[in-house]
Amino acid sequence: MKFIHLSDLHLGKRLNEFSLTEDQQYILTEIIGIIDAEVPDAVIIAGDVYDKSVPSAEAVGIFDEFLSELAARKLEVFVISGNHDSPERIAFASRIMDLSGIHMSPVYCGRIEPVRLEDEFGEVSVYMLPFIKPADVHRFFDGSEIESYTDAVRCAVGEMKVDESKRNVIAAHQFVTGARRSESEEISVGGSDNVDADVFGRFDYAALGHIHSPQSCGSETIRYSGTPLKYSFSEAKDRKSVTVVELREKGSVSVREVGLVPLRDLVELRGRYADLTLRSFYENTTWQEDYTHIVLTDEDDIPDAVGKLRTVYRNLMKIDYDNMRTRSNAAVTGDGDAASKTPYELFADFYELQNNQPMSADQAEYIRDLIEKTWEGGK
Repeated sequence: MKFIHLSDLHLGKRLNEFSLTEDQQYILTEIIGIIDAEVPDAVIIAGDVYDKSVPSAEAVGIFDEFLSELAARKLEVFVISGNHDSPERIAFASRIMDLSGIHMSPVYCGRIEPVRLEDEFGEVSVYMLPFIKPADVHRFFDGSEIESYTDAVRCAVGEMKVDESKRNVIAAHQFVTGARRSESEEISVGGSDNVDADVFGRFDYAALGHIHSPQSCGSETIRYSGTPLKYSFSEAKDRKSVTVVELREKGSVSVREVGLVPLRDLVELRGRYADLTLRSFYENTTWQEDYTHIVLTDEDDIPDAVGKLRTVYRNLMKIDYDNMRTRSNAAVTGDGDAASKTPYELFADFYELQNNQPMSADQAEYIRDLIEKTWEGGK
């Protein structure tokens, strides 16, 4: 049995105030093309369908179109709610949708019944575990010690009555200890949301969501598919993909990635303004259309740098400086000799502390002239 594993679509997301609607529609169309080429039996979407618990009408429309495309291909589709989703909204009309092969995770109620599929090797049970917190589970199991996220997931999985002699798949949306995170994920202080990987050890494959970089955790069969698009510049060097999982006879599982190519990439560029605006630097690249973060290394600030750079890099999202001034950790402290110094000397000391370098000759001349005019005006 062949599965396509997706997660963390984050439909409706805005990045640095840029709408990603067009990019998300484009990548979902590309995923449909991969599904047509791979001809899977089922698709798993492991949570964070939307970026907000109350998604925009536009985001709902995009997902509706995607589900309609999947349903038209007579696929079994499994969708669970993630920490960004409203479990009640994801569960809406789930019993009706089951009839079309679209299975939406219900709100967690203390028990999870699997959906059972058949192929030439026998039965495959698919369990859908929505994102849960310890409080979500504890209310149904008062007598159990449920203090951590591992306790919660272990308890929820323990109630599933998994028949380990047969093949079993779970879709879950949790943070497995040791997974590599990125800036676009919600981080819990101190890693309090960690879940031990061994809680998924009873399953032939664990289709995980929540972590945005594609990766396996301890075992090839406990895996995050990652996001289909890059949602922070910390992911700029990631290679986005969908995961293809094939279950043959019990104990035989193969996992591989199929790469995704976005409409616009996320790119980080670094250098002096004069170099970054040379035609020879950016021509024959996609950088003019890509979403861009530029780090300028000029020692002096460039007036209207964002406006000027956007004439070349049309989707410039973010600009930073990395120079002696920004790298300086010097603190401005009191000076016992301040009373004996001239206003120019005091300003020169202050400038050097703030910028980690003395003023240039032109700057020094300008400040001297400004101080003289100020003093003359005050007489």
